[in-house]
Amino acid sequence: MELLFLIAYSFFAWLIFFKFKWLPWNITTQVITITIPLFLIAIVILLLNIGAPSSTDVRVLNYVVQVVPRVTGRVIEVPVEPNRPVKKGEVLFKIDPVPFELEVKAAEANLVQMRAKLLTARANQSAYEEQLKGATGKKEATAARLDLARKRAAQYRELAATGAGNRFDFEQAETDVQNLSDELTALAASESQAKAKLAAKTKEGEQDEVAQARAQIAQAEAQLGDAKWKVEQTVFYAPADGTVINMQLRVGSVASQLVMNPVMTFVENEQWLIATYMQNEVREVKPGDEAEVAMKMYPGRVIKCKVDSVVWATAQGQLPISGNLPNLPPMPEGRLAVKLMLDGKDKDLFLAAGARGQGAIYTGYGEIFHIIRKVFLRVSSKLDWLILKLH
Repeated sequence: MELLFLIAYSFFAWLIFFKFKWLPWNITTQVITITIPLFLIAIVILLLNIGAPSSTDVRVLNYVVQVVPRVTGRVIEVPVEPNRPVKKGEVLFKIDPVPFELEVKAAEANLVQMRAKLLTARANQSAYEEQLKGATGKKEATAARLDLARKRAAQYRELAATGAGNRFDFEQAETDVQNLSDELTALAASESQAKAKLAAKTKEGEQDEVAQARAQIAQAEAQLGDAKWKVEQTVFYAPADGTVINMQLRVGSVASQLVMNPVMTFVENEQWLIATYMQNEVREVKPGDEAEVAMKMYPGRVIKCKVDSVVWATAQGQLPISGNLPNLPPMPEGRLAVKLMLDGKDKDLFLAAGARGQGAIYTGYGEIFHIIRKVFLRVSSKLDWLILKLH
């Protein structure tokens, strides 16, 4: 920029002092002639860098996803090709689902078994309730019969003692009392057993055996859900519109779920257009400001943009205890990044990931000088046509 200004100024000075000789070329005019451009350049540079800051470091960054399958298995299909556009939802690769389908069948069989166990537990609960009712009823009847048998035994004892009764009847009555006592003891034990079974309940008030069966069913359902999820993970879909690079898969190879061993790299179409500035250059930059960039992949073209935001935090400003902040390698020290977005007719323009260029932001300060920056940016964009190499 400064060189072009000096060339133009030198041309006019040559016309004034040497071509037409309108002014004499002496010490005074020499000092004035040299001082004026230095002063003007300093003023213009200061105002331009505040109101229309420029950057020679404009770059295109894409989101990159390292594709790692969630299950390990043998690859049976890879329908995509590297470096070809892929739409969101398209199949990237498939893993043999047979081992996981067998897990689903095993989990389904286990779930059926656990549900049958729940039915058995409920049936046992009903049986314990019937057992308790029967034991309680029989216990009351047997207690009444035992009381009656004891009275008869006492009567037969008195008759046998006076010789009025038969000794055999007395012994038979004693035997009946003993049998009824044993029967009453057995019924009491049966009643206690039924009560103990029914009393074994969870905090939710459910019978313990039923609760255990329900817990086993829940576990079996979780295992079935996990098995079905694994079957779904045998087909990997594109997470967004983009391109597959660094393809590591072939049919027959084994895709591993190790995070450190991605099977391919997926580059999303979503991009960040980043321009880096010195920290004192962005104080007037606001979201929505007009911006222009000239990318080397489009020589001579000025691309319209708008300021999306200023990235006010980078990795250079974080403490070790904090999370990882955006780091834009190689991010020069003392600089901040400004995120731009394509605008107008250039909104859908293709930009390759890693493309570089230069650009400028036109703030609300010093708008009269914006035209100067626009002229210099357009002149610089024409220079991108030059390919300076000898091979």
